Amino acid sequence: MKLRNLVGDRFKERPADCVIDSHALMVRGGYMKYMANGIYSSYPTLKRITKKIEEIIREEMDLVDGQEVLFPVVLPGTLWEESGRYNSVGAELLRFKDRNGSPLLLGMTHEEAAVHLVREYAQSYAKYPFMIYQIQTKFRDEARPRAGLIRVREFTMKDAYSFHTSQEDLEQYYARCHQAYESIFTRAGIPEVISVASDSGMMGGSISHEFMLLTPVGEDSLALCSECDYKSNIEAAENIVENHNGLPLEELKLVATPDASSISEVATFLQVPTENTCKAVIYQKDQTEEYVVIFLRGDMEVSEAKLTNYLGDNIHPAILDESGPLIAGFIGPYQLGTEQCIILYDQSLAGINSLVCGGNQQDCHYTGFNVLRDVGEVNYIDLSKIQEGGICPHCGKPSITLSRGIEVGNIFQLGTKYSKAMEMQYLDKNGDLHYPIMGCYGIGVGRLAASVCEAHHDEYGPIWPITIAPWQVHLCCLRIDDPQTKEYADQLYEALQREHIEVIYDDRDVRAGVMFSDADLLGVPIRVIVSPRNLQENCVELVTRDKTVNKKVDQSQIIPTTKELINTMLKAIRA
Repeated sequence: MKLRNLVGDRFKERPADCVIDSHALMVRGGYMKYMANGIYSSYPTLKRITKKIEEIIREEMDLVDGQEVLFPVVLPGTLWEESGRYNSVGAELLRFKDRNGSPLLLGMTHEEAAVHLVREYAQSYAKYPFMIYQIQTKFRDEARPRAGLIRVREFTMKDAYSFHTSQEDLEQYYARCHQAYESIFTRAGIPEVISVASDSGMMGGSISHEFMLLTPVGEDSLALCSECDYKSNIEAAENIVENHNGLPLEELKLVATPDASSISEVATFLQVPTENTCKAVIYQKDQTEEYVVIFLRGDMEVSEAKLTNYLGDNIHPAILDESGPLIAGFIGPYQLGTEQCIILYDQSLAGINSLVCGGNQQDCHYTGFNVLRDVGEVNYIDLSKIQEGGICPHCGKPSITLSRGIEVGNIFQLGTKYSKAMEMQYLDKNGDLHYPIMGCYGIGVGRLAASVCEAHHDEYGPIWPITIAPWQVHLCCLRIDDPQTKEYADQLYEALQREHIEVIYDDRDVRAGVMFSDADLLGVPIRVIVSPRNLQENCVELVTRDKTVNKKVDQSQIIPTTKELINTMLKAIRA
């Protein structure tokens, strides 16, 4: 490929709307173009990268006995009605109707389609186990797309679905897929990806893991233990709290707290530790608009994922008005005075003798509140997020650190959630009917490409790993106006192609600075530089994008040296 013919411009300026480096570099480097909010077109450079990622994924999925299929992008609404998700999933599912008024949707995930494809085929135990996968375009109507390909609305994804006749068989296969995912990310050039326990969310199931690339720009918060191998998304990590009763048991009193409604304002006004305050966080159920009031320690945050799982319903922050029973900023558990709410207590309140809580009237709080004495026995539930320095649920030590990460893949043990809902059954060897047990395994292709760029770049551009780089070699011809230099570079270009080396050839009549700047933005691992000065010395310059190699090579050895360097890079990734 000649760079002069490559579709997609490169430019120096960082786009103002790019909040992370990978987004800025991939726009500057001519990888993609914004079309609509969360929707991008791919230029040839990005397409070459994602194609290589897809091939790595295919190879690893085939190694775990996966069979590639293809589901439609547009799905009938009736299929999702079978599973119960047509109405339970929120606005991120894009629904519409065809000309006949039939409900349709754009697939954001394909569990229903997978069951639909195989439920007639897999009616005998002899057909099991098996796994099917696809690499397909999906659409999720994200409320806040951001960071380029990290969070989009339209995306390409590999999703796989396995079917089993026992939990034991699913767990064995789940472990194989976990290993395959580690291999995929290693081959793509980011072996530093870690696996963390996660919340299954709308997918359902009891066990799930996310594969995270640790980076400060990540959207997910992770709880990692410095004393053991515990790793979890904070939405799934149990928050174990040890309360030390900073205040003694005292009489319940209603006190005036003018202009103090936030926890920090109340704690300062009453001169109490935030650990001895009780705050109320209010949500409403999506389906019924019923209020849900969560009481928790003032320095804690509610985990919406834990709350959603507990309620079995999606939620949204409550809208409170003056005519309602709840007074924003002053809600407390003592004599709350409404039966229209679901009231929940987080386990962070357990064992505290004396609390400050809302007084359920404007500008008033209670001091000396004791849950057992003033409310009675309550059921404490884990509804809050684990914090920095928190207690590890695995080893029990106060050794939790919080990090940020980008989710590049996920796997779920779905159980019988979809096979039961959609009446998929098989006959065992005794003639009895059973529901197959399912697993689900996903990787976002574009997000993975962007994540690799985020992990491997400098201020000048991406540093693509050899396995997914758009080309293996970037050939630069300096001084195209010199006939001898141009002739040699042309011959070298043809020789590299004959050796099946992927090469992008820059023979434009531009300054060296422009040529090298473009080469940095394209991020090709190996750069071969032909110039009049080098040819006078009977050599060619060989430089790697990561700057670890910079040497002059004899003209007669440039092809074998380049091939050797490519193999060395490949071996390093495999190692």
